[in-house]
Amino acid sequence: MSIDAESTEVKLLLFGRPFSDSFKMNFRLLLDKLNSSGVKVYMFEPFHLFAEEILGESVNVEGLFNFSSDLTGDENAMLSIGGDGTFLEAVTLVRDHPIPVAGINIGRLGFLADISEDEISEAVDSIVNGHFTTEERTLIQLDADIPLFGDFNIALNEMTVHKRDDSSMITIHAYLDDEYLNSYWTDGLIISTPTGSTAYSLSVGGPLVLPGSSDFIISPIAPHNLTVRPLVIPDDMTLTLKIDGRSKNVMVSLDSRSVVIESSMELKVRKAPYKLKTLRLEGHQFYNTLRTKLMWGVDRRN
Repeated sequence: MSIDAESTEVKLLLFGRPFSDSFKMNFRLLLDKLNSSGVKVYMFEPFHLFAEEILGESVNVEGLFNFSSDLTGDENAMLSIGGDGTFLEAVTLVRDHPIPVAGINIGRLGFLADISEDEISEAVDSIVNGHFTTEERTLIQLDADIPLFGDFNIALNEMTVHKRDDSSMITIHAYLDDEYLNSYWTDGLIISTPTGSTAYSLSVGGPLVLPGSSDFIISPIAPHNLTVRPLVIPDDMTLTLKIDGRSKNVMVSLDSRSVVIESSMELKVRKAPYKLKTLRLEGHQFYNTLRTKLMWGVDRRN
């Protein structure tokens, strides 16, 4: 991707959540770097209020935003300041806008937010000069008889059905394109995108899947039958879930957002009609992230 900074305004969205004092100096570095680079900064309003409070001074920006509808779509990128959870929140704002998202990691693992604090200056230069690539990530969509998640029923990582609290196991009858697949007697079920294969799905034994793969992963949570294993399916199929159990309610999640629903409700899971753009700096490769973040393939003998 190329951006001619001399002829084109570089517009950058800045999204984040409150952070500790340990990041204050690097945050000031980020703001100074953006200012000196001539970038027009638009900041998430609650984050802007926090920034002025923790810095003890005014933070001058081009404008503020609160909702997806405040974005125009011609912004060059969104920077998410935080961890992977913050990155997932940023997705709820970007939605179907063609705005690539990048994350500066001030959390722990930082699989989605893969720009480290010591790469801030380099990252700004790369964005301003167009030295980055964009990748499209498949999103997952959940449909039901009623809008469970308002006007945004989309997730980047996964959709999860889970029993509530200490209730007994639930049985989830699964159908692929209306053809019966299996009945899962389990604590819950995770339907993951390739991006989400390194998240919740991985923790219950799901496989790693490359981000560009056209697949979803069905991973049972603590299944009663040990013969039941995670299953990779094409993402152009519709998965229908019907739930049985002693409890009248179950919990349904899209990434970090959760609601409690009646267990009698039928759920349909499919690929969203659009994809999320993510921003990848030069030298940032998925395989390298596996090795460094997940210690993939590490052997003390080597």
